[in-house]
Amino acid sequence: MSQMIAEQWLLDAVRTANARDHAAHMDLISKHISLQGVPGFESIGYEDWSRQTQHEFENNLLKSVRYDGFKLVAETATRIMFKTFETVVATDGTVNAQGVEMLLDKEEDGKWRLVQERILPPDESAHDQLVP
Repeated sequence: MSQMIAEQWLLDAVRTANARDHAAHMDLISKHISLQGVPGFESIGYEDWSRQTQHEFENNLLKSVRYDGFKLVAETATRIMFKTFETVVATDGTVNAQGVEMLLDKEEDGKWRLVQERILPPDESAHDQLVP
């Protein structure tokens, strides 16, 4: 069940990003989000994520987003932690591909939202066999 929830969340994230639907995309992200592992930043929160996403969508900077592979790390009734491989292609041809660890939280309104994301070092992605 946890894998189905997480995979549906990933499909929704891809669909909203590829459609450049900022409101629907940000509804998948918790107000308590913490993104770690981005070079030059200790942690990125909701407002920064929202601004960056809106900028990318409005300026048509994003060509596509996709996720490959799935490895369940831990689960409870209200949390699902998993790893996957994220590929983001920009309209200028730049490709950002990396393993990520994601933590979904079932919030008070019953929706599953991303509350934590960690960009994995290349050796951890390789060890977890996430690299396509």
